Amino acid sequence: MSDEKPPQLVDYFVVAGLTDTSRPLEEENQQHRLARPSEPITDVAVIIRSQGEEVPHGFTCIETTTSGHPVDLNAGLLNNPQMFICYKRGRDKPPLIELGVHYEGKDRPKPGYKILDTTPYSRSANLNSGGPGHQRTFLTYRRAAEPHGHNTLGVTDICLIMPSKGESTPHTFCRVDKNLNTSMWGPALFLCYKIAMAKANTLVYEAGLLGRYPEQDSESFPLPESVPVFCLPMGATIESWPADTKYPLPVFSTFVLTGASGDKVYGAAIQFHEAFPRERLSEKQSLRLGLLSVVDRRPVAGRSLQTRKSICVLSHWPFFDVFRKFLMFIYRYSISGPHVLPLETHISHFMHNVPFPSPQRPRILVQMSPYDNLLLCRPVSSPLPLSGASFLTLLQNLGPDNAVALLVAVLTEQKLLIHSLRPDVLTSVGEALVAMIFPLRWQCPYIPLCPLALADVLCAPVPFIVGIHSSYFDLHEPPRDVIFVDLDTNTIFQSEERKLLSPRSLPRRPCKVLLASLHSLSQQLDEMYSGPGEEASLELLLSDAEAARGRRAQLELEARAAFLRFMACVLRGYRSFLCPIALAPAPAGRDAGSLFALQGFLKSRERAYHRFYGQLLRTQLFTQFIEDCSFASDRDPCLEFFDTCVDKVQAELEKPEDTPLMELDDPRGGEHTVFITPPEQPAGPDGAELPARYRYDGFPTLRPELLEPPRDPLVAQLCQARSSAPSSPAPRRTKQEMKVAQRVAQKYSSVPDMWAKCLLGHCYGLWFLYLPTHVRAAPAKLRALQLAYDVLRKMEAHKVVLPDEVCYRILMQLCGQYGEPVLSVRVLLEMKRAGIVPNTITYGYYNKAVLESKWPAGTQSGRLRWAKLRNVVLGAAQFRQPLRQRERQAAAAAAATAPPAPDPLPPRLQGPPGSADGSLSDVSFATDESDRADEGPAGGTPRRGLAAKLQQLLSPGKRSPLRPAAGAELPAGPRDAADAACPRRGSEQRDGDPPPRRSPAETLLRPRERPESTASESSVSLGSELDLSDTSVGSTGVPKSSELPADGAAGQEPPAVEVLLSSCSRCQGCGALVYDEEVMAGWTSDDSNLNTTCPFCSRSFVPFLSIEIQDFQLPPSAAGDGSLPPPAAQGPVLSDRRRCLALDEAEPELCNGCPDTAVPRRSERVAFAYLSPLVLRKELESLVENEGGEFLAQPELVDSHPIIYWNLVWYFQRLELPSNLPRLLLGSQHVALAPQAQPPDAPCVRVRLLWDVLAPEGDACPPLYVLWRRHSSVPTLLRSQRPPGHPFSLTFLEAVLSHVGLNEVHKAIALFLETPAAPGGPQNLQRSIYREILFLTLAALGRDHVDIAAFDKKYKSAYNKLAGSLGKEELRRRRAQPPSSKAIDCRKSFGATLEC
Repeated sequence: MSDEKPPQLVDYFVVAGLTDTSRPLEEENQQHRLARPSEPITDVAVIIRSQGEEVPHGFTCIETTTSGHPVDLNAGLLNNPQMFICYKRGRDKPPLIELGVHYEGKDRPKPGYKILDTTPYSRSANLNSGGPGHQRTFLTYRRAAEPHGHNTLGVTDICLIMPSKGESTPHTFCRVDKNLNTSMWGPALFLCYKIAMAKANTLVYEAGLLGRYPEQDSESFPLPESVPVFCLPMGATIESWPADTKYPLPVFSTFVLTGASGDKVYGAAIQFHEAFPRERLSEKQSLRLGLLSVVDRRPVAGRSLQTRKSICVLSHWPFFDVFRKFLMFIYRYSISGPHVLPLETHISHFMHNVPFPSPQRPRILVQMSPYDNLLLCRPVSSPLPLSGASFLTLLQNLGPDNAVALLVAVLTEQKLLIHSLRPDVLTSVGEALVAMIFPLRWQCPYIPLCPLALADVLCAPVPFIVGIHSSYFDLHEPPRDVIFVDLDTNTIFQSEERKLLSPRSLPRRPCKVLLASLHSLSQQLDEMYSGPGEEASLELLLSDAEAARGRRAQLELEARAAFLRFMACVLRGYRSFLCPIALAPAPAGRDAGSLFALQGFLKSRERAYHRFYGQLLRTQLFTQFIEDCSFASDRDPCLEFFDTCVDKVQAELEKPEDTPLMELDDPRGGEHTVFITPPEQPAGPDGAELPARYRYDGFPTLRPELLEPPRDPLVAQLCQARSSAPSSPAPRRTKQEMKVAQRVAQKYSSVPDMWAKCLLGHCYGLWFLYLPTHVRAAPAKLRALQLAYDVLRKMEAHKVVLPDEVCYRILMQLCGQYGEPVLSVRVLLEMKRAGIVPNTITYGYYNKAVLESKWPAGTQSGRLRWAKLRNVVLGAAQFRQPLRQRERQAAAAAAATAPPAPDPLPPRLQGPPGSADGSLSDVSFATDESDRADEGPAGGTPRRGLAAKLQQLLSPGKRSPLRPAAGAELPAGPRDAADAACPRRGSEQRDGDPPPRRSPAETLLRPRERPESTASESSVSLGSELDLSDTSVGSTGVPKSSELPADGAAGQEPPAVEVLLSSCSRCQGCGALVYDEEVMAGWTSDDSNLNTTCPFCSRSFVPFLSIEIQDFQLPPSAAGDGSLPPPAAQGPVLSDRRRCLALDEAEPELCNGCPDTAVPRRSERVAFAYLSPLVLRKELESLVENEGGEFLAQPELVDSHPIIYWNLVWYFQRLELPSNLPRLLLGSQHVALAPQAQPPDAPCVRVRLLWDVLAPEGDACPPLYVLWRRHSSVPTLLRSQRPPGHPFSLTFLEAVLSHVGLNEVHKAIALFLETPAAPGGPQNLQRSIYREILFLTLAALGRDHVDIAAFDKKYKSAYNKLAGSLGKEELRRRRAQPPSSKAIDCRKSFGATLEC
């Protein structure tokens, strides 16, 4: 929107911790609290009781399993030694962090592990000591490194399980998958242990807000109140440590907040400890923390007091790595010092002065200090929704099999509880779970990192995906109906009450391909991070870290594509089961059952997978997906991309397709990097550095006076983005549609006939982009919409290649905007008849138009009564047909004998024949063609008979039978299009037969006797189908049937402004003139390439549109006093279809042309680049997106974007499509300003499209058709400055025409080749021989006497005949070759462009 702000990197900076109002968390849940160990396990031992060994002091012996069965490591052996495992707790040494079992001779010792090979009494600790033939088995352990912090993770519990007794691994325990009892007898026995934080003397409170910046909420995104509890999900703690305990490293965590509209906000936080004053504690708190003795309440020495805080940033972008570096820098800054600048300066500098990456500046390098910097790269341009998912983290923590099991759980909407001791992993895995089901969207509660204060959501009776810290289970009993996912132990725990579907219930082949892809990716990950620990890490960090990140990004893309392919196979063919709304919607119109054929979709799947599909179809996931597909939403580009993926995949294959589903742009592809310097340090009065005076004992309270606003104007300019004007989303093509259109253009660029239709499709796409502006300005909205619908039908009839569905989509949206749902249904049916399956975006706009528009009300009985009345009227008219024919014959006989009327009425005031009495017999029941024939010659309103009115009332879907102008139709045949575009003038052309014409042979043989047989024109004009100088279309820019007045046809006053357009361009390499169809044939499929290829020298050049603007308006003073005589009627011109026919059919004395023509008061010539429709469409879409669709109706378009404007005028006039663009010229700088604003009946603008150049070169030889007109005394404006010393005499011209008339085109070519080559012949011939002979033939014979297609065949045959004797190279050098097949197809598709 106009006030849209640029993307902001960071929205808020938050400090969370313990406040005075924080409530304790553990006291409320004391009844749920389990007995948790206060100290970790530091030692393990093995004792042999049969040898008299006792449990060592301080150790605990494990004598039973989890269910109470007695434990004997050597049970079943004959000499049972009775061995037991013991463990010891304490804090005198680093805790154990991992346990294992070692098979001697079979396993290699792991680095960092120690083998427990002896008992405390120096005997062998072999757990399988039954005899020499048994496998020697020992316990192994790994201890935490020195020094260790107070909250170091460690082993807190050990247990043994017997699977044969029905025992399973306890929740949150790690299982060592090696049997302790390897003998042939006795049950299998496995060791399990739990890793946790053994905390003692800790108080937990709900976190509160300590500080924030900015202090005022943003209107678009106010700060959520729950942010502090997400920053510290396990609460703000007060902890009592031993005095010599070292501070632990800060813990980084991420979280996601989801708004009511589904928008996600990402948070990144670090948790750290700092000193807490003992004076703030009460006596009760001191007792619980062990700071006071229980008996005498005396202080306990050697203890320190700490509290946990957090700093956090909130953003709409998941730049977690960047935020982690920034937060770590701020934390280190707070614990070091002193500093010259306060901490607040760095915070405000990062939030205000670091711009968001964009395509123009894809890399932002932020230098925070001389030693700290971070690189911010533009997000990957992907059609998939933005998220913080990491599929590689999912694979690393769960493996391929468990990942597929979780996919089943998410698709069937189960209760999933993900837990880990690493809070930064929870968000990445949670985001991956909701992203792997794309295009489905999770609709139930989703909290990837759930705070302890919000843990009640685990008891909700709805499906959810919740991530929580594993220490939650030290305080609470786990829910019973929840599926637990332990990321630390790579296990999934299923309760008896809720069992998952087996992965075998998934479609076999897609699931097999998915598992194979995930196993391959998992193996590649292991290879990346394998090797000796320190050496591998050093290599990863120092040798090629950039390559490692690139490799990981590529693997991430492959993992996401694997899940995307699976979902595309699962949902393949779903669009054919969507049910469009074709009638007035019922109240349950949005129900999934009415929008989608659920049973039909289920029956289309294999019976073996019906259980899975049955559960999927009943989920909220699928219901919302159907609604998103059926109605327009912000997810349309994503769903349209998914549809293309569905078309690419082949579900029956057992391997991935060769074509990648995802083609992403490299976010670091640009080389431009913006460097952001650190905040400037202030200088003293004398320029010296100020002393460092900012030192902090803990993280400070933010001081508003030290938070500085942005001051750097350059960076502020970088942070700004160009706002987009309000624009309808329907005309916009998605990136996927642009890629498809590019591929289609590349494919058809080598196919001549398809290339022409491809260009034509883009031309019509341009007009439909302009259609909202045209409909907005049209007085009759329904008529304009009906015209667009007829254009769609004509496009389909002529097999125009549409690169996308924008044409249909725009018309559907306009139908919904102007309340025409019936017409929208007709557009959808037209799409189906054309074989086009609407994509998600088009389908959504269709249903929106049908659902939200008001349907016409009507009853069946009323329609039947009108039908009966219609039948009665039609029957009466049929009985009167013979009488009408008899009356017409009598009137024709009387008109033949009667003298001519002295003063007939103008054609537009004459009534139709036989309508004088207005009787019922004169009611017209004409078809579309007859109605067009009855239209007035100057673009008046067509006759609307009673039958048309009745049809309008009887058919709700056809509420207006108004037909579009003939100018909106596609070219059919040369004669049909000519008749449709140029109706003859007067009643003679409607009722009487035209006067007989002389034969072409007579014209050839007697050129000097019949100079009147040729029309006078300055240049060869676009004729027939493309002759758009028809005044009823070109001047007003609206169809002939519009109520707007026409500008003046032949015989009337000239228009106020006349514009001559020509696309004929001169090649800069060889100097030859390249005509319109040759320019089109030389364009490429690149939508950024302005060049075309010269057909003669094969060089690239930029073609130009030549424009001549003739202003016939009188100055205000002259127009008022009448000092100047009115301009004479303009003489017959070649581009005026009516006047050409009138010249050819009128009496001989009227065929000499009009010597007096109107002289323009002001004339101006300009030239602009002639753009390919592909290039022009890209530029027009960018203009509409930036300036808004309303800008196309403003006169500023002419001056500010002249290239776009003149190209649009050219194409719209070329295809006879109505527009108001010519009228915009009246308000531009090219035309004298009118004294007042332009009224509806303002002076009109006539646009004429010419085939040849507007002005010849000064030294160029005049073309043959101009010389013919000179010899025939026909005035022309195309006057050559060359003296008349050229060899092309009248005898030469007659000889060429005679050869053409006798089908001896090869002789005409040979004659032309010999004449310029003679001494004194012209050396600068710009036109090819084909063009000279064709133009001469058309000028001499007239357009209606020449079949250009037949002439092309004859010329090509003659060229091949001459090539055998002269050689093709010589003919090409002399420019005698015919146009290419691609050029001929372009001329056929756009219409024959010559009228003589």
